[in-house]
Amino acid sequence: MDYSTLPSDPEGSSPWASSPQHNRSAFEQPPTSDIPPSPLPTSPYGEDSEDHHPALGPSSENGEHASNQQQPPSPTRGPQEHQRHEPQRYHHGARQQRQQQPQYKLSAKITGLERTGRKDPILRFDVYTNLPKFRTTQFRDVRRMHSEFVKLGEHLISANPEAFVPAVPPPLTSAGVGTDEDEARVKASLQRWLNVVCGNDVLMRDEEMVFFVESDFGYSPVVRRKQPATGVKRKVIKQFAPPPDDTPELAAARPIVKAFYLGTMATGQKVEKVVKHRRSLGLAESDLGVKFAAMHVQETHPGLSTAYRKLGKVIQATGDFHAAQGTAEATTLGDPMTYHSSDAFIVKETLTNRHILLRDLLAAQATTRSKLSAADRLKASSSVKRDKVDEAISALDEARSHEDYLTKKTQRVTSNLLQEQRKWFARSASEMRIAIREYVVREIEAERRTLATLEQVRPDIRAIDGSGGLSRLGREAHPATRRASLASSQGPKGDAWSGVPRRPGDGLNRSVSGGLAGVPADIDEEDEEGDGKGGRKRAVSGAGSLKGVGEEDEDRIDAKNAASRLATTTF
Repeated sequence: MDYSTLPSDPEGSSPWASSPQHNRSAFEQPPTSDIPPSPLPTSPYGEDSEDHHPALGPSSENGEHASNQQQPPSPTRGPQEHQRHEPQRYHHGARQQRQQQPQYKLSAKITGLERTGRKDPILRFDVYTNLPKFRTTQFRDVRRMHSEFVKLGEHLISANPEAFVPAVPPPLTSAGVGTDEDEARVKASLQRWLNVVCGNDVLMRDEEMVFFVESDFGYSPVVRRKQPATGVKRKVIKQFAPPPDDTPELAAARPIVKAFYLGTMATGQKVEKVVKHRRSLGLAESDLGVKFAAMHVQETHPGLSTAYRKLGKVIQATGDFHAAQGTAEATTLGDPMTYHSSDAFIVKETLTNRHILLRDLLAAQATTRSKLSAADRLKASSSVKRDKVDEAISALDEARSHEDYLTKKTQRVTSNLLQEQRKWFARSASEMRIAIREYVVREIEAERRTLATLEQVRPDIRAIDGSGGLSRLGREAHPATRRASLASSQGPKGDAWSGVPRRPGDGLNRSVSGGLAGVPADIDEEDEEGDGKGGRKRAVSGAGSLKGVGEEDEDRIDAKNAASRLATTTF
């Protein structure tokens, strides 16, 4: 049978067209019209590489197909212009390769918190990722207990010495279990922890992250790793001076982190004592208020009886405010200090692990040098045994491979910790600023609320007798006519004691218990009469300017008037 032509093939084609014949010395190249172009970058020698590279020149023994593929260089393009376009074409191909590499991402968003009493809470969150290790790109309503977050954090710390793993936030806060503030703070703190862990290029690629997300019946670390040194050995290592470090930034970071760890821990303990005494003060004030209110029963003077009763209620309210202020101090300042102390401890121990790694590298280098010197002595000896030579060579190879492994690991850990250290410093400083600002704002709100509450009893104190009761501080010279200002010093425009008007958007709460600043009608009328006589209109709000305070404003509550009163008072 003649296979040179078949009816199903195109005319003139043969299945043996590519085989060598008497007039061919090589196989003919198959057609490549149906093969997609290669994703690799094009050759740096361009399309006419056969004309410019000496090793790829045309062969006289090639067939007709190979000779047809060769094209002469374009007459309009000179050799210099061709060389100028070669690197551009090469860089364009490399840029396409970089663009084709996917940017891996892993993000988690907490959607809910389930808590029963003081038991371990359950957190619900959604996960989105494009990492190839995961089964899919979205995981909805993943449920994990807080203790499982702690297990994951402990594994990440042990398995990734080149990353600063943040401390897992506590499952409850000082705001009180079951309160809305407690739930919001727990969710926000764990969300920040997930953002840091999932945004770290090293931690997101850990295999335990896959098990943590995809596990159907709880999570427990599959691979358990320990610290390089624990217990007494670690304490002994810390007693020695740190090893020589060629990275001064990391060498100076550990003392700073240790000082920050000790400072935050001591500050947290001091805040706990302040909170304890603040709550004791609140209880004592509540008891005092009850006793004050009980005195109005046996008081025969009607004005003093009313003053006792209302003053007792105000002191009770002040005690409640001080107890709430203690809780706010523990929540806004005590909890952040305790958390940052534990976080700094993890960073300090991670830097200690790097010191241990540097010590291991120095020991490996010393071992390699000793093995090399032993091999040199064996080489120079007169009687050489085969088994000793093999043993020396294998020991030297093992020492060199171990040293090479530790060298690469040290370089990787050092380069990653440099970036991690800068990020940790910036993150800790930002979170501490936020915590201190929130603490200051809550303290200002608490003091303003207490002051506004105390000012509520002022009219009852002045109404004890006709001369103003206790408002004159024991002075005998009473004014002929009195016009006492009963306006609250705490208003939406600021604090009248400071005289500094409040700026819009400063973050302070506008609603303060005790009422906003209000001006009595009689003061407004007198001011209007005075303005009608050609005088300049005076600010009448509680936060108005302190200028122009004269004899008619001697009862105004501000710093200047209080100082002048104390200076001329005779007790």
